[in-house]
Amino acid sequence: MASVFAQIVEGKLPCHKIYENDSFLAFLDINPIKLGHTLVIPKQEIDYIFDLDDTIYQGLVALAKPIAVAIKVALSCARVGVIVAGYEIPHAHVHLIPTDSMADFSFANAQRATDVQLAEVADKIRQQL
Repeated sequence: MASVFAQIVEGKLPCHKIYENDSFLAFLDINPIKLGHTLVIPKQEIDYIFDLDDTIYQGLVALAKPIAVAIKVALSCARVGVIVAGYEIPHAHVHLIPTDSMADFSFANAQRATDVQLAEVADKIRQQL
């Protein structure tokens, strides 16, 4: 069965899209560690980030940078942290998390965001791209 992310890529599940091109998609996490928590994924469904071919891997990292800059400006956070865990969804992805301290990196802080909150934050971030 296709992962949740593959279903989002296929348009079978909705998302609050930040950016999309032919190879990659960036969208808000619905259970953010902090509001603005964004996931950047390759559209190709490959489970483990280090199994990506070099072109896709480099493209994923390169795309994360301007999105992180947009998150930082839009949300006025101190930094945008990056996490690559790879266990929760079997589809390679990068977490971009607006942070103001190391305490902001805990997945234990994740809480379900409302559709209205996500729509507002997605618009703020997109405006900075």
